[in-house]
Amino acid sequence: MENKIKCFSEEHKEIDAISFCNECRIYMCDKCDNTHTSFFKNHHTIKLDKEDKIFTGFCEENDHPNKLDFFCKNHNKLCCLSCLCKLSEKGLGKHKDCNVCFIEDIKEEKKNIFKENIKYLEELHNKFDGDIEKIKEIIEKVTKDKDDLKLTIQNLFTKIRNALNKREDQILQEIDNLYNEKYFKEDIIKMREKL
Repeated sequence: MENKIKCFSEEHKEIDAISFCNECRIYMCDKCDNTHTSFFKNHHTIKLDKEDKIFTGFCEENDHPNKLDFFCKNHNKLCCLSCLCKLSEKGLGKHKDCNVCFIEDIKEEKKNIFKENIKYLEELHNKFDGDIEKIKEIIEKVTKDKDDLKLTIQNLFTKIRNALNKREDQILQEIDNLYNEKYFKEDIIKMREKL
């Protein structure tokens, strides 16, 4: 995680910045912000949230009040003259041995990479949309298959119930027939005995 941006003031250079003045192009701590606001009422200051950084066009390194004119390919980072300086004291020369070019020279290359990334994301988006449609079709088919299976099972059980009911009726009828036949014969015997 990168360190938070520090105040521009030499007295407060160890204190985290809480704002940035657009006109002065400086980061300020709470104390400097209060003083600055009272002296420069027409300046536009931007409050920073947690790890926010404002792109000012100037180097963010401490003691580098230079404009960002270069791009370090090794670190994929913008840098200034002080970053390229051959001296390596007070935070100077961090990119002195790196592959560096002017921002203008790298701008087209970065634009093309950006366009390629956008094209790739659009292709992914389209593929994702196509995949979602396929998934919807699969879900619809699975739902239809489930409903068809339930209907088949319901029909099968209806047929089984109907067959069982029919068989039950047949057996009950057979019992009635046998009983009536037997009972009828016994009735005749009883009547005969009485006579």
